[in-house]
Amino acid sequence: MKALANILSTIFHPLLMATYGCLLVFFGLTNTIYYIFTPLKIKLIMTFIVFVFTFLLPALNLLILYKLKYVSSFRIEDRNERTFPLLMTSLCYFGLFYMIYDFNIWPAIKLFILGSVICILFSAIVNMWWKISAHMIGIGGMFGVLMAICYYLQMPVFIPLCFCVLLAGFIGFARLKLNAHSPEQVYLGFISGCVLQFSLFFLAQSLTFV
Repeated sequence: MKALANILSTIFHPLLMATYGCLLVFFGLTNTIYYIFTPLKIKLIMTFIVFVFTFLLPALNLLILYKLKYVSSFRIEDRNERTFPLLMTSLCYFGLFYMIYDFNIWPAIKLFILGSVICILFSAIVNMWWKISAHMIGIGGMFGVLMAICYYLQMPVFIPLCFCVLLAGFIGFARLKLNAHSPEQVYLGFISGCVLQFSLFFLAQSLTFV
């Protein structure tokens, strides 16, 4: 079971959640404006840009920190080693948000990226005192975005929401099986990610998401 838990933790690493979010919005929500009215070229380019800024650059930064012996492993299991990498990752995400701010793309995508920045900063701040689950913040944030799309844009995303909850259960199981977190760290991670992302959409509800 630990082998499966390791696989789940790797496949659904927090750094990949933004890319999965783009793939879901652009290719998975087939009954939404994002799927129907976004040209395929824009979908692919946007997803690639997100992948570079939210995975490749943070992963490269982590590799450098590992080589410099600032972190003892790529998993960063030691809470005391997590804060600086999280702050550096938030800079990569904010750089992406700054770059796409003037892009002619759906405002909800920009909010999703900005919300990811806030989630990472929140994780870094909490990590100074307590080891919260970044994996669960990531999947919780995706659930919060889907809820916001469903509520504010009146788009039917019930099946993706159910899939997201199921996926959160598997990821939570993996983190607990590996003894990476306590149940409280897992549950609060998911709730925090969901609340932070949904709250951002709530604050920006005056925007026209279409």
